[in-house]
Amino acid sequence: MEENMNAPKDANQLNTFVDRIERLEEEKKELSADIREVFSEAKGAGFDVKVLRQVLKLRKMDPADRAETEFLRDEYKKLLGMTE
Repeated sequence: MEENMNAPKDANQLNTFVDRIERLEEEKKELSADIREVFSEAKGAGFDVKVLRQVLKLRKMDPADRAETEFLRDEYKKLLGMTE
């Protein structure tokens, strides 16, 4: 019978991977809680959390992609008569 190439070869190595993943998942959970707390603080300081999330999303974008997105948004607003 042919041996499965994807079968774990070393229980210690597998256990190490599982432990690392579990630790990282716990850190991710803690970071998510920290981020929610910062958003709560921002809201308490009078900032609109929805807009803050949009700004964060824009900041992550490549400048060219951001410019294209903003251009298209403005064009759509014009087509819908939403300009001032």
